[in-house]
Amino acid sequence: MGKRIFYFLLTNILVLATITIIFTLIPGTWNYVQDGAINFGTLLIFSAVIGFTGSFISLGLSRWMAKRMMGVRVIDPNNAAGHEREVVEKVHRLSRAAGLMHMPEVGIYNSREVNAFATGPTKKRSLVAVSTGLLEEMDDDAVEGVIAHEVAHVANGDMVTMTLLQGVVNTFVVFLARIAAFAVSRFVREELAPIVHFIAIIFFQLVLSILGSLVVYAYSRHREYHADRGGADLAGKDKMKHALESLKSYANRVKQEEDTSIATLKINGRKKSSIFSTHPDIDERIRRLA
Repeated sequence: MGKRIFYFLLTNILVLATITIIFTLIPGTWNYVQDGAINFGTLLIFSAVIGFTGSFISLGLSRWMAKRMMGVRVIDPNNAAGHEREVVEKVHRLSRAAGLMHMPEVGIYNSREVNAFATGPTKKRSLVAVSTGLLEEMDDDAVEGVIAHEVAHVANGDMVTMTLLQGVVNTFVVFLARIAAFAVSRFVREELAPIVHFIAIIFFQLVLSILGSLVVYAYSRHREYHADRGGADLAGKDKMKHALESLKSYANRVKQEEDTSIATLKINGRKKSSIFSTHPDIDERIRRLA
């Protein structure tokens, strides 16, 4: 269930790097270095413009990126049959219970992992997708609990809140990367300073983006508890708890070798959560739900 965060962060880093290169290569754009010194006020405004532009572009691309990278097949509600119709009906019923005025797109992607995710730039343009592995491995009540959890993410507006947080993180990433790059460029010959400054900006921005993602991961773990409670309100506490227990049971019997198709599940289901986890420990999630 961490794909929502992974693809958002990946898109954000790529978009931020692209915007940075464009702004850096255009002469005279936001000249925050004046008389050989940094104008920190100008730099902060410049950083905020790039940072929030990058995060909102990432949000706008989130649904499209998820579909492309996961191979999600969107189900036509009017032509759905069998298991697909059941999934659509669950998503729509739970979405109405959550007060959503516009039904999310519903999709299925082919993967052995037991997983699902929700994404999208707004509540009106959201996507809830489940894996074929989830439908094969989990019973009906557990599937409903998982879908309720994902619908709760949409209803809570978690992607928009995540975008605002990412914008703040991006602002500090851009700000600090340029200060560090400026300092590094002072140690080389004057004719080399511009190219060193440019390369240093890209390097420090990538490093700081990875470090900044730890803040987003921490927020993601916090929001998972809220989505669990939201899922319990929508589907019932028993079904939500059963879904978490089923995920834990499946994780415990999955080989911990190199099966990349269940990489996200390993993050969600391992015994101890870490600062790089998008989800808290499942046992703790179950305990808080009880």
